[in-house]
Amino acid sequence: MAQPLTTLTPQRTALLTIDLQNDFLHPEGAYGRAGQTGEALTALPARIAPLRDKLCAAGGIYISAQFTLVPGRDGEPLIAPHLKALRPFLGRGDFCPGAWGHGLVDTLAPADFTIEKVAYSALYQTRLEYILRALEIDRLIIGGIVTNGGVASTVRDAHLRNLDTVLLSDGCAAFDPAVHAATLTSLGTVTHIASCADVEALL
Repeated sequence: MAQPLTTLTPQRTALLTIDLQNDFLHPEGAYGRAGQTGEALTALPARIAPLRDKLCAAGGIYISAQFTLVPGRDGEPLIAPHLKALRPFLGRGDFCPGAWGHGLVDTLAPADFTIEKVAYSALYQTRLEYILRALEIDRLIIGGIVTNGGVASTVRDAHLRNLDTVLLSDGCAAFDPAVHAATLTSLGTVTHIASCADVEALL
């Protein structure tokens, strides 16, 4: 298991949220219109915001990683077959760069840096690692949705890159609470796990 979290150096730390976007969380977003969201997910921005404020005031930075469906020549999104089968309601304009639905929710906007991602991990084919190295950030505090998808993939990718991570136990969520809990257990070998309040206390 990861060692207990006892210290934080804000100037070398970034808060990274995964997929906290209007199309996922807002009632008028793509998932909201399809009835594919839930209270555990929509509660996250307000829970994370005080930690974001405290970290940034202490010299840390906030990065938002945002799921992106790149529009094709005809405007239809370039969408992986498995995702289209899983979420058939996704279509033209959803998660489109620059669109309202693609944007970070108001509670957390704006981020210091925004990362467009096309897969689960925020480190896969994005500029995130470049930004972290350029700013000499070596620790990520990670929250967002969903625990067993984009969050878990990002945590594991960060571990492979020797980036120290803190996973916010109540700053991420899944559609199924049992899956959320199981994922936290499985990630305990590669990350620190702490609540938003515990991390705030260290700042």
